[in-house]
Amino acid sequence: MFVKTHAGAVVGIDAVTVAVEVDIAGGGLGLYLVGLPDNAVRESEQRIRSAFENSGERMSGRKIVVNLAPADLRKEGAGFDLPIAVGILAAMGRIDAAAIEGTMFAGELSLDGSLRPVRGVLPLALRARADGLRRLVLPVQNAAEAAVVDGIEVVGAESLRQVVACLNGDEPIAPTTAPAAAAADASEGRYAED
Repeated sequence: MFVKTHAGAVVGIDAVTVAVEVDIAGGGLGLYLVGLPDNAVRESEQRIRSAFENSGERMSGRKIVVNLAPADLRKEGAGFDLPIAVGILAAMGRIDAAAIEGTMFAGELSLDGSLRPVRGVLPLALRARADGLRRLVLPVQNAAEAAVVDGIEVVGAESLRQVVACLNGDEPIAPTTAPAAAAADASEGRYAED
């Protein structure tokens, strides 16, 4: 089965949308990452396999090809773990493919299935909104930073298991709201001069 979801790559101070295309083919075994991934992205296979095992999921025994497009842009960092894992689960039928439409994912997976924060979520949120995506799912530690961007729903999750439950409608996660403006105004008024 073929499934496509969205991730992002930070390039300078901007972000670029990366399509995460997952295809589970009939012949062969293993996970193949293509699309110019760096070593941290290639190592995601081991993090994803362990996170699946510790989250009650099983990796497909069939050949899985993951393409990170555009292929000419170098993909760096562990922030691709969550979008790749969600794409694989959707291709396996463990997540409804319709639930991931219009959603960008970012996050590093720990071996126990918990999510670790990543860098550059503000540019990712801006890119997701500019591309017309409706939702950004990322680690709970990054949610407040991304929530300052209006026009996109930001969902902060603690683990892969929680993301799967949210996408399947079993345990909805309330969207994160931006920090109160009053608190920001109070902290800005502490100094009379710049």
